[in-house]
Amino acid sequence: MLRPPPGVAEIAERLEAAGFETWCVGGAIRDALLGRPSLDWDLATAATPAEMRRVFRRVVPKGEQFGTLGIFDGDGVMHEVTTFRRDVHTDGRHAVVEFGASLDEDLARRDFTINAIALRPRGGRLHDPFDGVGDLRRGVVRAVGDPPARLREDRLRALRAIRFAARFGFAFDPATWAAVVESAPHLGRLSAERVREELEKTLRQVRAPSWALERWRESGALATLVPALAGAPEAAFRSVDHLALPGDGPRADGRLLLRLAAPWLDAGRGATESALRALRCSNHEVRWVSETVDRWVAVERALRAALAGGAPLDVATLRRWAARIGRTRVRDLLRLAAARFEAEREGGGKAPSAGAVRALYRRMVPIAYRDAIALADLAVSGTDLVRAGVPAGPEVGIILQRLLDLVVEDPGANARERLLAHAREWARGPAAGPGGAAFTV
Repeated sequence: MLRPPPGVAEIAERLEAAGFETWCVGGAIRDALLGRPSLDWDLATAATPAEMRRVFRRVVPKGEQFGTLGIFDGDGVMHEVTTFRRDVHTDGRHAVVEFGASLDEDLARRDFTINAIALRPRGGRLHDPFDGVGDLRRGVVRAVGDPPARLREDRLRALRAIRFAARFGFAFDPATWAAVVESAPHLGRLSAERVREELEKTLRQVRAPSWALERWRESGALATLVPALAGAPEAAFRSVDHLALPGDGPRADGRLLLRLAAPWLDAGRGATESALRALRCSNHEVRWVSETVDRWVAVERALRAALAGGAPLDVATLRRWAARIGRTRVRDLLRLAAARFEAEREGGGKAPSAGAVRALYRRMVPIAYRDAIALADLAVSGTDLVRAGVPAGPEVGIILQRLLDLVVEDPGANARERLLAHAREWARGPAAGPGGAAFTV
């Protein structure tokens, strides 16, 4: 018998004691039936928000106009409790609801049968009017009631259907998939924030997101929502599968950034930046992903050629690559490269071997953190150059970059007086000699 956590049962018991029918609903029931852990147990009740406030002293408005309050259990954990409701009007983005509905009416407004199962905390009885348990056993994502009508009520449900199918390895009910395809041209009505959240949930929750991304493309959703990715090669999507799930903990955001960046490597920095801003990604995400794409474009061709050739790479080449990529980005870019090359080999293409990338990683990361590859590593600063006679202004930055190019090629040149001598020489006349042009990769 399914049992909700004690704190959830406690909230339900207090509402029932006050005369209000209360059930556990939503994804926690689905996950429990699938044998998966779930932290978010939500409840639905006959009590209105005003009536819930009379039962519980400590509540948090979570969407009170829609009937939802946050209620704390005895351990201080908050759970969402929502009044039974029915939709009065929907426009594909927002719904107007009214209270006073029955449990069955409340379940009938939900998206998919696997999410329309209720559990009575007292006694553990399941209520499953749409055979969600059967669809869980069969491994099917099926809309509640009439699929086109259900997806018209909230167009985001088309993307949620894809995420659930990808997350659980389920198939689509044919009528539900047809409704997803029918919804695709209308998805532009969704807010960018909701689309971004759904994309990030897919990247966070799905072990192999490429299947979901291909369904976005196949349905037409990608062309509507992120046209810059609609023509991406299959390997761009499959590479995401070879990057670890974000999970929890301090590394989660970094892993999400890697998964977010992988499909964009072929798009170029400008298109990537524009698309991510249109999706209302954070400034950090936009900057990190677009800069990573820019650095991938700068080194990809040379990286492929060198690794495919099999000849040992000289240290100067590795320093040049590390300088172009950036010290703190070397690990991440090589992880992206490994994932992309593996995806290409899976698709029958030719790409550097995993062993070659691992060997490069072992050599290049120590070099990136040991050698002088950034302006801050130079034995002189811009202030030093001005004091040595270099005119203040743009020329200082130009000469600093030339000095860095020199040091990347010859680490022994990173000595204060030697660098100042070069700076004075270059400041006196036209560019010539060592460092006269930026190195190439």
